Amino acid sequence: MPELNITVPAELDGVRADAAIAELTAQPRSWIVEIIVAGGATQDAKPLRKSDRLREGAHLLAHWMPKPEPEVIPEEIPEMRILHDDEHLVVVQKPAGVAAHPSHGWNGHTVLGGLAAKGYRIATSGAPERQGIVHRLDQGTSGVMVVCKSEYAYAELKRQFKYREVRKIYHALVQGHPDPFYGTIDAPIGRHPGAEWKFAVIGDGKNAVTHYDTLEALPHATLLEIAIETGRTHQIRVHMAAHKHPCVGDIMYGADPKMAVKLGLNRQWLHARELEITHPVSTERMLFQSDYTPELVAALNALSY
Repeated sequence: MPELNITVPAELDGVRADAAIAELTAQPRSWIVEIIVAGGATQDAKPLRKSDRLREGAHLLAHWMPKPEPEVIPEEIPEMRILHDDEHLVVVQKPAGVAAHPSHGWNGHTVLGGLAAKGYRIATSGAPERQGIVHRLDQGTSGVMVVCKSEYAYAELKRQFKYREVRKIYHALVQGHPDPFYGTIDAPIGRHPGAEWKFAVIGDGKNAVTHYDTLEALPHATLLEIAIETGRTHQIRVHMAAHKHPCVGDIMYGADPKMAVKLGLNRQWLHARELEITHPVSTERMLFQSDYTPELVAALNALSY
């Protein structure tokens, strides 16, 4: 049984137990939370809660059973279209309600499962359940997404994303009318201090930069074109909510639930519209575009009248 048995060092003094143990063990934070809730972690022989703070010099003990990795289950996803396919890459239009890859706590469809059902074989390094994944879209966000099929493509696309050589354009329908109509939001993002499943603009978060421009002003909402320099989890949703203009339908981040019901939305109006990359082998610059899904079109039409 894996075990963590250490004296808390100075650099972890005051750090939340779940965050510190996740960093020390390289285990997913969500899994560490489960371990702590089950009584699997103590500080000076006293059971820890996930929000407890570590103390320098204290005896930290944690033990757990290895967590089985989620499996890629082949499942047909009729709404998932193939936009491009070659020896090294496959580019898809991901529907809402589909995660990029399997993960603990997610029982729905995945992009990798949909590709497996179509006969695709992904041969790259990394955890088996997320092979070929170099970027992700929230399960509630639709749009264009690339998956690498070869080891070389995987390494090269990871490099392009790391060094911000990839151009990512999103369209978002946000509540109200941003003032000014275009601008940049440069604000660090980290886990929400009061909710494990959310993120927020916080002082000690990771650097996050979002550029937005107005495409169309509609009654009570604005259609924006958004480019992101960084790729933080929920970045656009968090930044627009912090800017007092949450994505329409994004109840988690403060959107009006009555508007969501009126427009027939059960997820955020956010769509990955364009993805521009350099092909890892031919070095050709390639632009992929994704059409709005039917529910997004219906919401736009409803606001136009």
